[in-house]
Parts: sequence; C-alpha cells; structure tokens
Amino acid sequence: MKLTTKREDLVSKLSIVSRAVSTRAATQALSGVLLSAQGGRVTLAATDLDLGLETTLEAEIENEGSALLPGRLFAEIARSLADPSVEIESREAEHDVEIRSGGSSFHLRVLPAEDFPKLPQPEETPGLRIPATALEESIDLVARAASRDDMRPVLTGVFVSASGKEMTMVATDSYRLAVKRTELEADLGGELEANIPARALRELGRILSSEGAGEASISLLPNQAVFQAGAILLSTRLIDGQFPNFRQLLPESYEHDVRLPRTDLLDVTRRVSQLAQRNAPLRLSFSSGELTVAAETPEVGDARETMPAAFEGEELEIGFNPEFLKEGIESVAGDEILLRLISPLRPGLLEPVEGDEFRYLVMPIRLNV
Repeated sequence: MKLTTKREDLVSKLSIVSRAVSTRAATQALSGVLLSAQGGRVTLAATDLDLGLETTLEAEIENEGSALLPGRLFAEIARSLADPSVEIESREAEHDVEIRSGGSSFHLRVLPAEDFPKLPQPEETPGLRIPATALEESIDLVARAASRDDMRPVLTGVFVSASGKEMTMVATDSYRLAVKRTELEADLGGELEANIPARALRELGRILSSEGAGEASISLLPNQAVFQAGAILLSTRLIDGQFPNFRQLLPESYEHDVRLPRTDLLDVTRRVSQLAQRNAPLRLSFSSGELTVAAETPEVGDARETMPAAFEGEELEIGFNPEFLKEGIESVAGDEILLRLISPLRPGLLEPVEGDEFRYLVMPIRLNV
C-alpha cells in the first residue's frame, strides 16, 4: 500500500474514527485504526465491538493494500506533522508502515489485521431517512437521561420508535425520564423500534453537528444498527431486553400545574445548587404566589432564594437532585416552563407550556424535616 493525502484531511478523519478505538480491550487489534486502499477508495475504520466508525479519506493511491495501525499514536503523529502533504507506505518486510511528511519520517509497527472484525454495512435497499436536525435535537434532549450504570444495560440505551411522520425517543436511568416526540416533514419510508446505546447516539449527534449532513439513514440488521451520515458510517450493537413502558411511568393527572419563567427558574436553581453538595437535595417550597428554592450542606453552608410563582392551595415542599432538575429545565424550550406536581413523594414533570412534544419526569428525594 502506498498513498498520498492531505494532512488536514487525515487529521480530521482520524479524529472521527479514533473515538471508537478501544483503550482497554484484550484484543490488540481493537486498539487500532484500519487504513485500507481498495478499489480506488481509501477508508479509515475503528471499533471497540460496541461502536464502529468508518469514513473515507481523500488520497492519491499508488499501490492498494491495507494496514492496521495503533489508533491513538497514529492520530497524535498526524496532528504533529507540519507539512500539508503526507505519504503513507506499508513495508511488508519490516512489518511496519512509513509515514513521511516534509522532513519528518515515522515507522509504525502494524497490528494483526486478521483480528480486526468486519464492520457491519448498510443494506443495499435504502434505509429509513431522518432529517439531521430532528435527530440531533432529540438526541441532545433525551440521551442525557440514559443510565451510565452497566449493571442495568437496558437503561443505558435510548428507545427509538418511528413510523410514518413521527419519531419518539425515550431514555431513563430510573431517577428521571425524558421523552421527545417529533413530527417529521416527510414519511420515513418504514418503521423503526430499537433500544440503541446512548453512547452511540451521542456520537451520531456529534457527527451530524460537525459534518453538516442534511439527513441520516438507518439500517437495522440482526442485533445491529448502521447509521450513515454523509461519508461516515456508524455501527452499534442493539441492547437486548425489555425497555420500560414509559407511558405507565407518566402520571395521568397532577394536583398542581405551576407556570414559571424558564430563565429565572434556571438561574435561581444554578445559584442555589452551589450549596447542594455531597448529595444534598434542592428544596422547592411552594406557597401562595411564591416559590422558595433552598439548599443546605452541613459544614459548608446554605442558600435560599425566593421568586414569584403562580401557585395556589396548600403549601408544598419537594426535593430534587439539583443536577437532574437543572438538566430538565435546560431541556424545555420556550420562555415559560410548566412544572406539574402531585405530592412531595411523587415525581414532578417538566414540559413546555404548550404542546407535549417534550416531557421530563424527575423523581423526588425524601426530605428530612
């Protein structure tokens, strides 16, 4: 294999695929990036078996071939090069690859390419096509609520269901629940129902944002999903197991619907949360016409702030995880936010004042009197 490419393009594409390079796998091949020049096309690929990334690299090919190179080191070397042009040539006898750029020359020992798994490819028939804007927005709002605890794998995913002109994404870590429903402009051209790892979707959102792709196509394979956005392929394992029925988790009715100015509520929450340390709850105390937000951490201090609130009825005090509450407020669009409450021991719901396209349910924390 021998090819010439631009340093800038090489660095850009390596920064994408190296995010799938494994840092702790027992198989050495999973720590590599596969550079392949075949059929007049150059590709870069990496996988840790859970996530796979592949993209094309613009290059002039003199000799075809492929080589598996240490991923992190390959990317660091590419970034360090000063000349705009890079030559890459495999040396079979030495079992390495030579990287030349300007006056610089590097020799990298190759990894065993036969151990590198073949990445799933999209089906020949067109997959479901979803506008990038809708995907990116939904992922940003919902994926944050997915669990990061591998002890309950089913909760580390985002449940995605789509058909016709509607798409719904749901995630929960059992302490909060985020649901985003999106009306699409065009028919998807099929149906989708899968529990997709939140990590993979966050990566997809990052790709959509940086690449400026207008849409992404999705192909469901046995136990795998393959997303294509522009020249980038992202593959991921699907999560087995029954995802919770989110509709059963949402209360049918609420005792109090409180409309609050979103920006003011977010600012107050951020300020007071500074004194909610060491797992201390954020206390929301409602009385006629006002809301008091308070926090106290023993041996650190306390804080409280009062703001107007359209609340009527008996006084109510409820506690929330400050980070979960802040993320919920941040996620709701609009100038006003609707906080729906039942009792101090029942979950609270954050949603826009108009429409139900996004809902964020957060469990309360039992307060000590």
